[in-house]
Amino acid sequence: MLWASLLLANLPSDEPQRTEALRGLSTWCLQFTPRVAVVEPLSAAPAVVMELEASVRLFGGKRKLVQRIKEECPDLGVSQLAWAPTGLAAAALARSGVSNGFGKPLEQILDTLPLESLASVAEHRAVLVRLGCQTLGQVRALPRGGLSRRFDGKLLAAIDQAYGLRPEAHDWAELPDTFESKMELMSRVDLAPALLFVARRQLLQMSAWLAARHCGVTAFTLKWRHDDMWAKTPGDGGALTIRTAKPSRNIEHLTRLLAEHLAKVDLVAPVSDLHLLADEVHYFEDQNLSLLPDANQIGESLTLVLERVAARLGPDKVLRPAVTEDHRPEWMCIWQPAAIKQARGMCRTVDITQPTFVLKEPLRLAMRGHRPLYQGPLQLLVGPHRVEGGWWHRVEEDGEVATRQVARDYWIAVNEHAGLLWIFQTRLPGDEAETAWFLHGTFC
Repeated sequence: MLWASLLLANLPSDEPQRTEALRGLSTWCLQFTPRVAVVEPLSAAPAVVMELEASVRLFGGKRKLVQRIKEECPDLGVSQLAWAPTGLAAAALARSGVSNGFGKPLEQILDTLPLESLASVAEHRAVLVRLGCQTLGQVRALPRGGLSRRFDGKLLAAIDQAYGLRPEAHDWAELPDTFESKMELMSRVDLAPALLFVARRQLLQMSAWLAARHCGVTAFTLKWRHDDMWAKTPGDGGALTIRTAKPSRNIEHLTRLLAEHLAKVDLVAPVSDLHLLADEVHYFEDQNLSLLPDANQIGESLTLVLERVAARLGPDKVLRPAVTEDHRPEWMCIWQPAAIKQARGMCRTVDITQPTFVLKEPLRLAMRGHRPLYQGPLQLLVGPHRVEGGWWHRVEEDGEVATRQVARDYWIAVNEHAGLLWIFQTRLPGDEAETAWFLHGTFC
């Protein structure tokens, strides 16, 4: 069996905060295995243990799994990580500063550990020291009958479970239905970008929670509370909501997005607490990897890059086209911020041929007699197609918005120099008798 034990550095002394910290670490562990538990939670150094034997193949082998856990643990505030064949043995090794429980037979490794490595043994340390015991091996060498009569059954049970002589029984952690993480800062923070150091730990927990639920997040909120020593005039705190174009649990991408938004925040008072919530969660489809490597998969996707650009420059600086159900050519397609979700419904389209590109403003054409000119005389091929706008057609005139009745006759025209063009003929405002030709689009 492969067990891992994790100890948190600077564990809060306050009971609710202590429980929240252990719960957050347990949530992170649940992405690897459902067999996660807090061992001896009332002791001075409670440990979070997880049984990983059944998950080794899923994560690409023991070496890759161990390496990944080692790389992410420092960001979670883990001070000691240990591996052993049993959960209690891993916890005892972690408390003693030993990481490898597989280098020698388990008995030889555990026999040298001090009494404080197991909480059930440490409770009777004063009596055991008077008996001449300093290590677990010396306690195990005492007559079992005398141990069971003189001490409670927990001492002998803990030793047997640590050495693998008795099955372990744990209260397994459960994955919460929703994610939220509350964390008190060790020191007050005056600059918003500095909040990222602690927020990344919360993002790691959220990413693990999403992985365990096979989901991704499209919106999450980071809230902060100001120090109670400050006056209430600046407010109790602030909040920042981050949105993504598609479900994601990529920790690096989410961290960069949060960093871009925090860089634009000015704190009005020092921050003492952080609160992270997953607002919008959706099912996440894992990528099906090909047997042969694909060069197109190298690098980040365009969506991730555009999200970071929008976070840095502002959502109105990154636009995408959206089709609207409107018969007027200028309004068939509009540009809107990329973060706005597009409707899934299909828009009805007209049956006539539409140009590839439409000019932002129609270009008035010169005329020779009654024929329009554009790099030479134009020959009318297909048309006319009448497009009208009524009271809802608004235009700006002299800085004011006015409505206008518009009627245009669209044609497809051509000449040897300009190619296929989309032009229309309309009456000029103020002179119903005069008409003019305009270029409105081109065909590829």
